[in-house]
Amino acid sequence: MPRKRLPAALAGVCIAIAFAASPASGHHPQDGGGSLVLVGGGLSDGNAAVYDDIVRLAGGPGRARIGIVTAASSTPAEDPDAGTPDCNNSVCNGDYYAALFERYGAHAEWIPIDLDHVTAADDPAVVAQVRGLTGFFFGGGDQYRYVTTMRRAGGTDSAVLAAIRARLRAGAVVAGTSAGAQIQAGADMLTGGESYEGLRDGSAPGYFDDAGVLGYLPQGGFGFFRAGLLDTHFSTRGRQGRSIRLAADTHHDRVFGLDQDTALEVTGVGTRRESMRVVGASGVHVFDLRSARVDRRAAGWSIRDVRWARLTDGDAYDARRWRLSTTKPRFHGTGGCPVSPSDDVFGTDVLPTLALGLVDGCRRVSGRTHETDPAFTVALTRGPGFTGFRSGDAVTFTGVLVRIR
Repeated sequence: MPRKRLPAALAGVCIAIAFAASPASGHHPQDGGGSLVLVGGGLSDGNAAVYDDIVRLAGGPGRARIGIVTAASSTPAEDPDAGTPDCNNSVCNGDYYAALFERYGAHAEWIPIDLDHVTAADDPAVVAQVRGLTGFFFGGGDQYRYVTTMRRAGGTDSAVLAAIRARLRAGAVVAGTSAGAQIQAGADMLTGGESYEGLRDGSAPGYFDDAGVLGYLPQGGFGFFRAGLLDTHFSTRGRQGRSIRLAADTHHDRVFGLDQDTALEVTGVGTRRESMRVVGASGVHVFDLRSARVDRRAAGWSIRDVRWARLTDGDAYDARRWRLSTTKPRFHGTGGCPVSPSDDVFGTDVLPTLALGLVDGCRRVSGRTHETDPAFTVALTRGPGFTGFRSGDAVTFTGVLVRIR
């Protein structure tokens, strides 16, 4: 498979990152433990629950000082709409998020790093700016640009990234959406790919031109989040298949899939007090591969006994004990089976809808990929300890067994 052809501004940049993002990281663990707020993308301006949470963790309205990092965006020189209201580049996106956080009661300022200003990542003035902040927000775009702008050649932290890491240890909050959440991941950070092609072809280290190739960086992202693989835009873009395949290929036993406009809040990062909860309108999905079995002998690729839990707003997750907790009442379903097999199982929201059928009363649900050469079937069943919980439209479940063949 061909390596991705990089934009001219990235040519010649070394990505031999030294960070090994596992619990035995080369970086020192966080001392006091700050917080993360990881959003699956599509963060709406009106999502007060998430924005208020970031501001609260940064010190609260009137005290929070948030730095906006948009180095994953295109530069103004790459943006044909630069200087217009339709702009979409690092500078105008920085201004956009700064104004938005001001509306939610924080002081916010852009941290001036992008592909046109890579040297700013080691500028003492920018480091001093970072040291005066209580929170950071990483915008969306391409997470690989964060690697190339905020890491030095050879893989060490730039001075600015080292300063952000120190602020996190001291109690600051680091938030991000889409690529800005993905870059917080540790080893084997996703760089792209689709579920069907990933299941068919497997994963490969690198960053690729073909959007269907399941690529990853073995050395990882910034490594602030260490509890498992991360994926974003999870249900909307049907990314369950690609994340399960990558986890199996790289020997990870857990995946966190973040839905759009929904955050996974992590407090006490890197300490024994680390805890997680969900904030937002949709869900955070946890795939447990500890008992999963992969079959590479049959035609194609298959996996069974992946356990799936879905958390919704207010639910907590104890990563050390692999256990969710919720105040939502148990839901025993209607006794019927309101869903039918799907012929596009990785379509928008299809697989979560099938899983919700189990909560309503189905014993088994399934779907096939739209692609047929070969076709993959995903079957969901109620596993040991299966339980559903419901409060209004928010449905939480645990104990769903996933089989892909």
